[in-house]
Amino acid sequence: MSGQPLSIFQVAGRAMSAQLVRMNTTASNLANAGGIAGSEAAAYKTMKPVFRTSFDAASGMSTVDVEKVVTAGEAPTKRYDPDNPMADKDGNIFEAAVDETRELVDMMETARTYQNNVEVMQTAKSLIVDTLKLGR
Repeated sequence: MSGQPLSIFQVAGRAMSAQLVRMNTTASNLANAGGIAGSEAAAYKTMKPVFRTSFDAASGMSTVDVEKVVTAGEAPTKRYDPDNPMADKDGNIFEAAVDETRELVDMMETARTYQNNVEVMQTAKSLIVDTLKLGR
């Protein structure tokens, strides 16, 4: 990274943005749990963000950003259901393989991490205000 050193607010803000992407992908995964399609290619696949950590030499702090969002997890589950209107020519449907328990754990972890960064910002703000009061 070049330019001015990053502030604690920029570092925490980037981390919060990354966690927001993580929360959105988790919400999408949960919303599509149990979804079905007529082919394996059309079936919903679990999404996960890939994080990239960068070190800012000027400030000595590391930041995190979302590099990309990828599909991950198990392949869709094939199930024989010839009466389903979405069934393929062989009578199969494909159900999204979303591990709801894992997604809920990810959601709780994401919320905690986001809240931790909010607290970092609040603490930094409080320290700045207290420092300014000392100068009076």
